[in-house]
Amino acid sequence: MNWISKISPPGLSSWLNKKDTPENLWVKCPKSGELVYKADLDESWHVTPAGAHLRIGPRVRFRLFFDEERWEPIALPSVPTDPLKFRDDKPYTSRIKAAKSKITAREKEESQHGGAPIQQDDCMAAAFGKIDGVPTVVLVQDFAFMGGSLGMAAGEAFVAAAQMAVAKKAAFVVCTASGGARMQEGTLSLMQMPRTTLAIDEVREAGLPYIVVLTDPTSGGVSASYAMLGDIHIAEPEAMIAFSGPRVIEQTIREKLPEGFQRAEFLKEKGQVDIVCDRRELKATVARVLGHLMPRLRRSTDTPIGPITAPAADVPAPREKGSSA
Repeated sequence: MNWISKISPPGLSSWLNKKDTPENLWVKCPKSGELVYKADLDESWHVTPAGAHLRIGPRVRFRLFFDEERWEPIALPSVPTDPLKFRDDKPYTSRIKAAKSKITAREKEESQHGGAPIQQDDCMAAAFGKIDGVPTVVLVQDFAFMGGSLGMAAGEAFVAAAQMAVAKKAAFVVCTASGGARMQEGTLSLMQMPRTTLAIDEVREAGLPYIVVLTDPTSGGVSASYAMLGDIHIAEPEAMIAFSGPRVIEQTIREKLPEGFQRAEFLKEKGQVDIVCDRRELKATVARVLGHLMPRLRRSTDTPIGPITAPAADVPAPREKGSSA
């Protein structure tokens, strides 16, 4: 107890300690270091005055893309939570529980800005709506959920969203953000790479466009699979897009990498990315691309937005230890 508390009348100390300023009112720009008023960030789709594109979740992405901020969430299949009974310094189930709590708190805050509900039990969330009148399924990978790591749940979500796009005869837009495969699921995680590739083949066989929006960061097994298989690749400015990180590469080849290596602008210069687009112009850019790829569906009204349920996941139950094949 300090000396002010000793001489203060009852009630005065609580008044002195009362916080009238809400938490997280200001956000530090990672590019310029200046403090940016959070309300201004909400209006600019979380792009700072210096041009830094901050990471955002599925709800903000859906609001950004869909006409009139209207969409129908796609119910994604459920999968076994911990098929390998993995544990490092804490159980895998504990990590998932902590990640869910984190995104639940964020969703509660962001839902105040409007928009339909979303369903997110892992790092993926999907919804169906229209972008400039074109029926579209948008799948968003959320880096806030365990670094957007690709596991069984994410793989099932991708397949279900792709199948929904085929069923609805809609375009398929995927926003990637990931550090790679989820180590806690081992080979089961790596198997999602070929599974998502086959799902993309189904979309193409249906004559539907598959557009990838590369956000910061997109790396590892994600960049080695569905992130680089799009008909069109659009990247946000200065997004890190890679397989291995620059430090690993430098230590391997023992050379200094070029300035801006593995950034969106560098990849566009080398032909790996088609468009580098400011987030505030992203919807207009995607709409223009869809207008060229699906001209007959532009401004269409024959595809209603209604309740959507993805097919159940065809995932075998984990085998008990000691059981025979």
